[in-house]
Amino acid sequence: MTRSLTASAGTLIRCGARTRLARTLLGSCLLLLILPGSVLGQDEWVRPERSQANLDALARVELRTYEMPQADGAEVEYGVYVPTGYDGDRATPLVIALHGLGSGTMYMMEYNNLVELAEEYGYIVATPMGFNERGWYGSRGTGAGNRRGGNSGPDNLGELSELDVMNVLEIMREEYNVDETRIYLIGQSMGGAGTWHIGMKYPDIWAALAPMAPAIGASRSPDELSAARRLPVMVVQGDEDTAVDVEITRRWVAKMEELGMSYEYIEVAGGTHFSAGRQNIDKVFAFLAKHRK
Repeated sequence: MTRSLTASAGTLIRCGARTRLARTLLGSCLLLLILPGSVLGQDEWVRPERSQANLDALARVELRTYEMPQADGAEVEYGVYVPTGYDGDRATPLVIALHGLGSGTMYMMEYNNLVELAEEYGYIVATPMGFNERGWYGSRGTGAGNRRGGNSGPDNLGELSELDVMNVLEIMREEYNVDETRIYLIGQSMGGAGTWHIGMKYPDIWAALAPMAPAIGASRSPDELSAARRLPVMVVQGDEDTAVDVEITRRWVAKMEELGMSYEYIEVAGGTHFSAGRQNIDKVFAFLAKHRK
């Protein structure tokens, strides 16, 4: 059952292996219906079988690389989905989608039926790596002090992670006829934190934000939202998320209410770190479609 509580500034809704070839990845998707979570917040969610439209869209995803000038020309991967109806003579909305900790450029492309929705809405989607799989997009500082184990990258990992997102955005602007009034930023977990951080740091770029299970660090304050108070935001959070404390997300939502921001908050009863955003990605796209600068 769904209960809705409408406030003046928003709506609180409580609802009941990376590869170079996207086609190679699809074979496992047909068989594996219980998918592993990201490194941050392992849990399981039984995903509905992918539709043929979803599989067809996933097969059109391209994984590309570019040489990152801020990292001595290091080759960095990013993903691109272009809808079949793309017309270079017509400005097209763009979604930048940020992955979770420990994953990569296909993570958000495979985020339930995200690319199928991109095809339906006629949106380009780009998925930056964030320099590597654990850069946090600058949301936990410019350094590498937040990295977890292994060879996580250079000392300025956070800075490079953020710059990678901005580089991919510029590549998309140069290569495609992007609608400058409809550039959106979304992300899951670490990518949700990156959505908050980059959305607040560069508020004039975005038409709307959608952080899902946002793993924003304790060092960050909801007061920072004042920099992005004009931005429409949809937040998705499960109340049984064991990786991101729902109370932290509620504090950020409360700050949006205090600032009079235009927002929607979906809190999924029984929702986990892995499931809540996937179960509501259709609502995220519907939300984005309502907003332009």
